[in-house]
Formats: sequence, C-alpha cells, structure tokens
Amino acid sequence: MTTHAVVVGSGIAGLTVALHAVEHGCRVTLVTKDVLDHANTRFAQGGIAGVMFADDRVEDHIHDTLVAGAGLSDREAVRVLADEGPARIRELIDIGVAFDRGEDGGFVKGLEAAHSYPRILHSGGDATGTAIERALVARLRASRVDVIEHAFLVDLVVEGGRVRGVDLLVGDREATADSAAVAGRRGIVAADAVVLATGGAGELYAHSTNPVVATGDGIAAALRAGADVRDLEFFQFHPTVLAAGASFLVSEAVRGEGATLIDETGRRFAFDAHPDGELAPRDVVARAIAHQMELQDGRPVRLDATLLHGDDPEERAAFLARRFPTIDRAVRERGLDWAREPIPVTPAAHYLMGGVATDLFGRASLPGLYAVGEVACTGVHGANRLASNSLLEGAVFGARAGDVIASDAASADWPVAAGASAERASGGEPAGAAPAGDDPADAPPFSRAALQELLWHDAGLVRDDAGLGHAASVLSVWRTQRREPHTELEYENENLLVVADHLVAAARARRGSVGAHYRRDDPVTSAPIRQEAVAC
Repeated sequence: MTTHAVVVGSGIAGLTVALHAVEHGCRVTLVTKDVLDHANTRFAQGGIAGVMFADDRVEDHIHDTLVAGAGLSDREAVRVLADEGPARIRELIDIGVAFDRGEDGGFVKGLEAAHSYPRILHSGGDATGTAIERALVARLRASRVDVIEHAFLVDLVVEGGRVRGVDLLVGDREATADSAAVAGRRGIVAADAVVLATGGAGELYAHSTNPVVATGDGIAAALRAGADVRDLEFFQFHPTVLAAGASFLVSEAVRGEGATLIDETGRRFAFDAHPDGELAPRDVVARAIAHQMELQDGRPVRLDATLLHGDDPEERAAFLARRFPTIDRAVRERGLDWAREPIPVTPAAHYLMGGVATDLFGRASLPGLYAVGEVACTGVHGANRLASNSLLEGAVFGARAGDVIASDAASADWPVAAGASAERASGGEPAGAAPAGDDPADAPPFSRAALQELLWHDAGLVRDDAGLGHAASVLSVWRTQRREPHTELEYENENLLVVADHLVAAARARRGSVGAHYRRDDPVTSAPIRQEAVAC
C-alpha cells in the first residue's frame, strides 16, 4: 500500500522532504498557507554553509557550530549536519542552483560571523534563498507531488495516539481563481504521515525580519496535539536590520566583507563585547548594539561600508550593487547611499532555535508526526544558531525525513524520538512554568500588536524575572478570555498566543543567561544544561 504523506510548508525543508519522499515511493500532498514559492527561505540573504573546499574541514564546521550554540547543541545532530551538508549542497547544484563563482570557475567563498573559515556559498550575491526556492519549486512542479495553496493548518488530526492527517482552512486569506470555489472552507486531508515544515514565529515580536506568515502555526498545532517541544526560550535576534522604513535585514555577509559597526562618534564599539568584534556570534553582536543604543537614548547605531573596496565611492557603489544587489536596492529605495555614508541599523527578531522536538530523522514524539526546518528542534543550533546553518539544516534533515517516511509507515513501531520521555504538563499549561502571579490591572485588550509589544519589551533580546513575570501574567489573562477563531488571521493570533505562553514559561524556567537567552538579572552564563522537552 502506498504511503500518503502530507507536508505542511514550502520552504527548503518542506520542498526537500516532499521530493525525497516521492523518490521513495510515497504519495505526497504539499500544503502551504500562501502561494508555493512564498516561504521564509525566499528571504535568506546570507547563504548556505558547508564544507565544499579542500582546505576546509568538517571538524572545523562542527566546532564553529558548537561554539556558537554556547554548549547546548546536540553533538550528534551537529555532526550529521556537517557530514551530510556537502552532499545536500551538491544536490541543490544538480537541480539548478547557480552558486556564485569567481573568474577561475571556483565557488566564491563568503565569511560570516563565528565561522573560522569562509565556507559560505551565495547565489546572486545576496539572493541565495530566492535561488534555492526557485530551483526546488521548479523541481517540485515537475514531480508527482500534489500541491494545495492558500491552505492554513488549523490542527493535526490525531486518532488512537497517532497523527492521521491535517485539518485545513482553504482559501481564507486570499481567494484566487483556482481556490475561489473553496474559499474559507474547512477540510480534512487524511495521511499516513504528516510533516510540519511551517517555519518559525517571528510575528511574536514587534520588530522582525520574518514575513507575516511566520506565526508559529506548526508549533502551536503540535502542542495542542500533545507533541513535545524544546528550547523555545532561544530566539535569535539578527544584529543588523535597517532602521529606516520597513524592517529589512542587512546580511551578516556585509560584515564578513569588512563593514564595521560604529556609534554616533564613529567609534567601533563591538570589540567592547567580544574580541571578534563585528564577527562575534549573533547574540553577542545584537546585545552590543542594543546596549550602545541605550547609551544613545535609543537611536540606532551605524553600519559602515564606506571603507570597502578602495577609496573611490563610484567603484565602491558598483561593488556593493554587484555583491549585494538586493540589499543595495533596499538601501537606495530608502534614500540612503551606503557607498558614501554609514547606514542606521538595529536588532530584530530573526530565528527560533527551539521548536518541535525531533530525532535525527525529523520524527517527533507523537507517532506519525515529523518536523523539519525552523519549526523543528533537532538540537543543532543549541542556544544560538551559527550563521548560514539554517538553509543547510532544512536541506539535511528534510532529506533525512523524506528518506524514512515510507519505511516508518511500513513498520508497526514508531521509533523513540527526541523528547518522547519528557514529563508532560497537565491542563494545557506549559510544563515547568513558574506561577504567573496576580493578573495585571493594566493588561491591554488582546491583539496581535499588543502581544508583539509585550514580548518585545518583556521577553526579547534582554530579559529579567520582573519582565517575564509581567508577560506571564498578561498572557494568562489573555488565554482565559474566550475567543472563537473563524478566519485565518484569528487562528494565527491564537497560535501566536500559545507559542508566546510556552516561550515565556521556558524563559522563566531557565534562570541563567546562555546564548540568545540573556537575563540582565543573571548575566553570568550558567553551566549549560539542556532542559527537557515539554508538552501541553
């Protein structure tokens, strides 16, 4: 009997799962809440890391990943990532991803923060994610995978302790010519296996690099179904987002090329925080910027690219436009000339290291459920993701999940996955949560904007017990209020509230600062101890 797998999400992880599962004989239906090629992968500028050069070593990539992860990365998962990464990159090349090459025909090497070697590959300068997404979508359209666009995941269907399908809301956000007949309709798609590839939850925060579709839908659905999650307290804030106009990420690769961070007096301040200065791990650089902004009454710092590529501003402008075409266009659209003057930047929420707890093949603790990409927690990233490891993780673990779905379905037993033995919370509350405290009298009415501001101020880049306690109290008030979602936006808001509740509980439970989880009331990094997975 043919195994039917439903893949939810169309970024690099979901597309890779679908293509590998089809090759192993599965019937695959891929569902996505927007159009097929609108995923977070499309916005990835920095590139993809991998040991693709003769003078680089897998052991060095492993070491860099572990150091960035602040001692909390799973070593076995990191080894899988580094060992299998080159094969997955070559697979992308085979399907048409044109990584940038130099005059000698070899790949152009890119250096990014916390890497000891320039192992980053780019495509189109700063359009790597777009190139990868385009190639994978083209390959998927030529495959036997069925696609349902504008399909929102309402919940997982669980029968007899096993995931048996998905409950969808189709066509609610935007009815197209193809979906108008079923606009806003609910429907069940039965499956032997469900793969969550729904991305992260950047919409939790008031300032984010993520698209508006990043609303934590997969994590929330997994929690409601009883699957284990892990490390939700670790949310990475990208150091350099344009502080002019709408949020726009300025890739780590710009600093890798030699751009510097300066304060209002022109002083390079990043070395105050770390000997690697602008190329320190992301959490360190982001906090250094936030601290400097506090000293400047909240005004942004500056990213200075005016010393790159010689003294001639015209030549520099041509270089920046050629090397970073997407960023260059965004900068100039805001009326800035970064070839001649430093540009204002500020941190913003970027990447969730935690998620649905999985084993090394994407299996979640709930039989029949897999998770890959940012929605998953493989343990690779620990407390802080190494730059350009996210696309690689999606490709490596997406392929691994796709390769085992058919054989898993044919087996009577579900392998014991990461987090499967975790203590479960009761009553729908986050496991390990500290008491929320008294209900705050000034709790505002619930809205997405109110939630985003709450988390930005109380559970953002820098945290403390008072702020987290206040956030927990407000979230408790909001969760007790009865709301019946009917539209996609309303379902998204409820998902964000569920994920926020668990994120704050995890942040309160981890008393010591480590990696991206920084508490001003305990700034000395505590001994790195991985917390157990939790489920509601």
